[in-house]
Amino acid sequence: MRADLHVHSSYSNDGVSTPQQIVDRAIEVGLGCVAITDHNSFKAYYDVKDNGKIIIIPGEEVSSKEGHILAYGINKEIPRGMSIQDTIDAIHEAGGVAFAAHPYRWWSGLGEKNTLQYDFDGTEARNARSVPRANRRSEALAKKIGKPISAGSDAHSPPRIGSGSVDLPDGLTTWQEVLDHIMNHDVKVDSTSRGRTASLRYGIKSIGQWMFRGFRKM
Repeated sequence: MRADLHVHSSYSNDGVSTPQQIVDRAIEVGLGCVAITDHNSFKAYYDVKDNGKIIIIPGEEVSSKEGHILAYGINKEIPRGMSIQDTIDAIHEAGGVAFAAHPYRWWSGLGEKNTLQYDFDGTEARNARSVPRANRRSEALAKKIGKPISAGSDAHSPPRIGSGSVDLPDGLTTWQEVLDHIMNHDVKVDSTSRGRTASLRYGIKSIGQWMFRGFRKM
């Protein structure tokens, strides 16, 4: 079973996929599990958690003061704008685990120093919206740390869903079983990477959105 552990819905301020479109696309590309990790929102999980077709992991991509942190297995929304440690603590208090998202991502990654310094439960080793060099460095960093790893498409629209994933046993039937396997076993990660032209478009778009938000990070 393949699981895409980083997908955004329209509840993210930069996402266009409805939660149901995510489910439909995931089935179309052969996924058995998806973590919907909207920016600072936990609403999508309630829309599709009982879809009866694929496993949905409750998640969120939380904007800490220093960068983005992936929360898996939470039972409530985690507030944005806290320090790294306070964000990790809040994720744990909500019953979840905290993964350092795309550590080498310009603009929103935590960076190598923070990823090493703080006691994350795991690291996102590959992300389909990261450039090849960043993915190579993230995977090497994750192996150096030696904790659980994740991977995902970071899709903000349906066509990108499934372009990053981890491989899991077919017999898993609940998100708790999926998360338990990720936390206790080596998993194979895979993803595409973002090319030069797409990276340039992303940079221009990000700067424009940053200015529109009044120079406030997402």
